[in-house]
Amino acid sequence: MTNSLGEALRATARRYADAPAVRFPDRVVSFAAMDAQSERIAAYLVGRGVEKGDRIALYCPNSDAFAAIYTGILKAGAVVVPLNLLQTPGELAFVANDAGIRGLFYYPLFAQQVAAFTAQLPSLEFKVVIANEGESPNLRDVLTNTAPIASVAVEAEDAAAILYTSGTTGRPKGAVLSHRNLLANTNSVAHVLEMQPGKETLLLVLPMFHAFAATVGMLTPLLQGFSFAPVPRFDPQLVTDWVEATGATIFLGVPSMYGVLSRLPEEQVARWRSVRFGVAGGAAMPVELIGRFEQRFGFPILEGDGPTECSPVTCVNPVNGVRKPGSVGLEVLDVEIAIMDEDARRVPAGEIGEICVRGPNVMKGYWNLLQETAGAFFGDWLRTGDLGYKDEDGYIFMVDRVKDMVIVNGMNVYPRMIEEVLYRHPAVLEAAVVGEPNESHGEIPVAHLVLKEGETPDSAGLRNFCREHLAQYQMPRKFFFRDALPKNATGKILKRELRKMGELERGIDSRQASD
Repeated sequence: MTNSLGEALRATARRYADAPAVRFPDRVVSFAAMDAQSERIAAYLVGRGVEKGDRIALYCPNSDAFAAIYTGILKAGAVVVPLNLLQTPGELAFVANDAGIRGLFYYPLFAQQVAAFTAQLPSLEFKVVIANEGESPNLRDVLTNTAPIASVAVEAEDAAAILYTSGTTGRPKGAVLSHRNLLANTNSVAHVLEMQPGKETLLLVLPMFHAFAATVGMLTPLLQGFSFAPVPRFDPQLVTDWVEATGATIFLGVPSMYGVLSRLPEEQVARWRSVRFGVAGGAAMPVELIGRFEQRFGFPILEGDGPTECSPVTCVNPVNGVRKPGSVGLEVLDVEIAIMDEDARRVPAGEIGEICVRGPNVMKGYWNLLQETAGAFFGDWLRTGDLGYKDEDGYIFMVDRVKDMVIVNGMNVYPRMIEEVLYRHPAVLEAAVVGEPNESHGEIPVAHLVLKEGETPDSAGLRNFCREHLAQYQMPRKFFFRDALPKNATGKILKRELRKMGELERGIDSRQASD
């Protein structure tokens, strides 16, 4: 096994030189061309004085340019810091300052945001616009540069990327992933999903700055010799057009995407005939939605899981094997998963505990956060913060986030279990349950719902429906009907924002009561 991602990319490019690495509806980029572009970017960075371990940020939508720059940074021995396209300039400034970025590649569409947040970056020395003209230096200048190809010795344990957590529960932390971490995880993904070199095209609409998309959607194809198609944005019609035009065989998505796609008209669904299977991750996928989607589209959805800190894939349902509804599958190759109690002791099969992971995919630690890094581990086991259990066959079932669990009269209530019930109601499109402080019960479950088009709010009807499927202590005590639920860039529902909305509404209620 090679020591670095750069070496592995060069080897793949030699083996599959003329094969398509990146597909678009109207053109392809070969492995040889992608390799050459990334080499020029690496040469440019080394020529600018970038040294091994320096952090270089990438602020770019899904594209072949993203892949070329990402891999070029790696070949230069630098560390790539992908920036979230949906964050505010203030949030971007925090991440960029925390990482101490030395350089930035950015897409011209984001020039205004770049001007706003780079004004606060004392460490920033240069910017490169991802365009063929305009501000200099630009990407064309870099790709036509005749500097010697860079030759930087990179070791397996050297940092490759700093991926900042989504911040759904607080301040983002930078997970430091090594070359070894990402090489191991791409190998595990290709093995478990039985991906075939030269025969697959993975449709990638998830944002490439995210761990799931970067590892499964971009690095795995580039290292394993098959192509990916980077869709610039999620729009069901646009995605369908790309599926048909590129002959995509694998679709990568999150539950909210599958929910939107499941409402496509029949004539559009028929255009997905090339897809062999879909992969779902990033958030829990309701069993009802999986069944509805598979019935309409005729291909299976393989639900899996894994946090950013694990590069990120830890488990997935098998391609050719038993898929268990509600399960995120089995451990992938070289990854161990244990269910542990608060004292780091393994619990028996079927018993709920914290999901802990160890293996070559587990991060080096959080960037410049020694205390937080120490708190994230039981010895060499990473604590994921997820609650779940293993059944007798070794399948992993996610129950909830540790921080999302609601304690009602001293009893544990898992919001996901309530959400699964709500998704079975014919009027419910999306559901999220959070805890609300309560003087009498400690906490109570509160449901935030988006209804299907044409449906009207009916709290009494929903309450009766829940009563048929839930114990009394699990019952949602309140129902809030929303036009939409707050989500991050990958479609994960932001329960922290729902709690804030609830706090604001409770404040308004109390002020009105006192007026």
